[in-house]
Amino acid sequence: MRVMVVGSGGREHALAWKLMRVEQASYEADATSEADATSEADATSAGPTSSGTERAQLSLGPPTRVSQLFVTPGNGGTAGIAENVPIGAGDIPALVSFARDREIDLTIVGPEAPLVDGVVDAFDAAGLRAFGPGAAAAQLEGSKAFAKRFMVEEGIPTAVGAIFRDLDAAAAYLRQQGPPVVIKASGLAAGKGVAVCPTLEVAEQALQRTMGDRVFGPAGDVVIIEECLMGEEASLLAFSDGTTLAPMPPARDYKRAYDGDRGPNTGGMGCYAPSPHLSPALVDEVMERVMQPTIDGLRRRGMPYVGVLYAGLMLTDHGPQVLEFNCRFGDPEAQVILPLLETDLVDVILACLEGRLDDTEVAWRAESAVSVVVASAGYPGSYQVGKPIAGVQAADSLPSTVVFQAGTAEEDGALVTAGGRVLAVTATGPNLELARERAYQATERIHFEGAEYRRDIAAPDHRAASPLAGEREPRPSAYAAAGVDIDAGERAVELMKEAVQSTYTSSVLTGIGAFGGLYALDDLQQARGPVLVSSTDGVGTKTMIAAAMGRYDTVGHDIVNHCINDVLVQGARPLFFLDYIAADTLHPERVAAIVEGCAEACRAGGCALIGGETAEMPGVYRPGTFDLVGTLVGWVERDQIIDGQKVVPNDVCLGLPSTGLHTNGFSLARHVFGEMAGMAWDTVLPELGSPLGEVLLTPHKSYLDDFEMLSGAGVEVKAMAHITGGGFIENLPRVLPPGVGVALDRAAWDVPPIFRLIQELGGVDEMEMYRVFNMGVGMVLIVSDDEAAAALQTLGQQAVVVGRTFPWDRHGKRVRL
Repeated sequence: MRVMVVGSGGREHALAWKLMRVEQASYEADATSEADATSEADATSAGPTSSGTERAQLSLGPPTRVSQLFVTPGNGGTAGIAENVPIGAGDIPALVSFARDREIDLTIVGPEAPLVDGVVDAFDAAGLRAFGPGAAAAQLEGSKAFAKRFMVEEGIPTAVGAIFRDLDAAAAYLRQQGPPVVIKASGLAAGKGVAVCPTLEVAEQALQRTMGDRVFGPAGDVVIIEECLMGEEASLLAFSDGTTLAPMPPARDYKRAYDGDRGPNTGGMGCYAPSPHLSPALVDEVMERVMQPTIDGLRRRGMPYVGVLYAGLMLTDHGPQVLEFNCRFGDPEAQVILPLLETDLVDVILACLEGRLDDTEVAWRAESAVSVVVASAGYPGSYQVGKPIAGVQAADSLPSTVVFQAGTAEEDGALVTAGGRVLAVTATGPNLELARERAYQATERIHFEGAEYRRDIAAPDHRAASPLAGEREPRPSAYAAAGVDIDAGERAVELMKEAVQSTYTSSVLTGIGAFGGLYALDDLQQARGPVLVSSTDGVGTKTMIAAAMGRYDTVGHDIVNHCINDVLVQGARPLFFLDYIAADTLHPERVAAIVEGCAEACRAGGCALIGGETAEMPGVYRPGTFDLVGTLVGWVERDQIIDGQKVVPNDVCLGLPSTGLHTNGFSLARHVFGEMAGMAWDTVLPELGSPLGEVLLTPHKSYLDDFEMLSGAGVEVKAMAHITGGGFIENLPRVLPPGVGVALDRAAWDVPPIFRLIQELGGVDEMEMYRVFNMGVGMVLIVSDDEAAAALQTLGQQAVVVGRTFPWDRHGKRVRL
């Protein structure tokens, strides 16, 4: 079989090494002395490579299925076991042409950039086999914005974050959110586009470097700002045939440049596997909650994922959460995982390409591997190349050790540095301690000017069992261990208490903290026949945009004003309000922001926020999402109830303007803007003049003041229809007496641009728009023809005549648009 590996790094050297079925020596020699082992290694080592060094102490396994191996463009290490071909990994037409001309049976793509650029699609179109996901599925790595939206929609646990295309909008969000945060360039940045920011100053600098200075080029045109997750990092990779997954041993990568996880992020300074932090039980959990939903979700979207799926994880107190996805073997993860693979790599890859992974056993050795990256001075910043490298042969000669070359080149028969990450010194052993010892013994034999490497890869304090490994560490309570943090709920109460109490009047006898809120009706003692009117409703999926934007202050206004309008249509004024907030995880600051919004709206509406409920329900709600529901109670004199019975044909319909979608139609809006148009919520469209997410989060308007103005002017309102879910078609008939219909003139008011954008981008039928959305009219008032002029004069530009009532004989449409 003729095989080609695309790439030039340590990962590609490891792939080439594994494809040739070169296996590390048996551990039977472990009892021998290092000197004896070294001597034996020298005697059995393979022949010299083109770089003038010798291969590691390796013994050939069964005859390889690979008859000829090419690496494009390869490096000094691959030259000893394959034919290097000077074709860049990004030159897709040349790769296809070479594969066709040389009758390549299988191509394995190492780096992410050609996968994102569609190299597999190009090979498929040419009738050639290539291993890796197509460009559509590779967006998981190529666009962190796509990945974030995908994870939220599929319920895959990940950090709460917001997506931005505008620097000013991102900076404003950053100041509002506060540290610590993580700032990520959405595009490919060679593993360096992520900044963990403990302070606001550091975050602002990172944002400026990414979006303002564009140090990552177009990769930083879109950024994600997300919460900083705390815990232990781990990586889980799996083979995928588009339907079935086969997990690899979990690995632990070290991204920071310096010991103690300090310094800038890099492409990876070392790795070990298997990681004890991901116990078999946790691997099963990640496969069930992360990996399989990802494969299934992509397949449903028509972009089946065939290749290696890589999930970078943070093991938090609330379970594993995804930091990022990669669409290929990791580097340096490949260098520690591939030596542990017992099954022929070619067999596994062919099973993936042919959709039969479920019938293929993928076996792994019960051993450990450690890899230490040796880098050029200055990496991941600027560095010099061309430095002669010494000691590779000495390192290679140690037992169970192989030096994978990455940033190397050959000059005049000598091996020199040619990149930031130069070598990955990998060793295996029956346990992690011996593997680490061997890896560092080998690393110490390698020398070149400015060589740098971390000295704490797989150090004991880094691999102590995580609280999430195996049996989880006991927590303050069993309830917390089940994922419900009572302390967080109590902190949320403390944060919101002042805002809630600011709505109290003398009628509130008990409020926040009590089992039930007590509200005295002393103010209604003079009422002739008071009737209580109640309403319960929710904000709906608008909360998902709020979560994605990290804006929690507006939805409190939404739910209060929605409920005020619902009781208002019957002529009732609000008395008191209760909220209900539920999430998979309660974040006290977010809960407080929501309740503060409720309190502001209650104060504006003259009602008391006397209580509410918070519920933390992991497993019920998707990570990062929340639900907001409210109940409002108002009152009206029995003889002043507005029930629409006075409406007669030829009455006038007045429309009061909305402030946008209010709280309805957001599932369709999210589908159109997010899934169909692929827009980030911070996108500024010319028609809107403001970030899309900000426009969509504009709070629901309360019409209480408009009604009070009409009542004060002596105008009788015969009926009111709150235009919510169901639009005009379903809400207007709710307030009409038998035998009366409504004819509305759609040209009577200007439809706000946000609705036309949804209609145009989504290809939504005109009538469906009026059945889903309020289209710019949030409340319809019905008054007699005689009082229409007085109503318009009282309300001024707040109202417009939108139609009239007509006799309806139950034939034809009751609401005509």
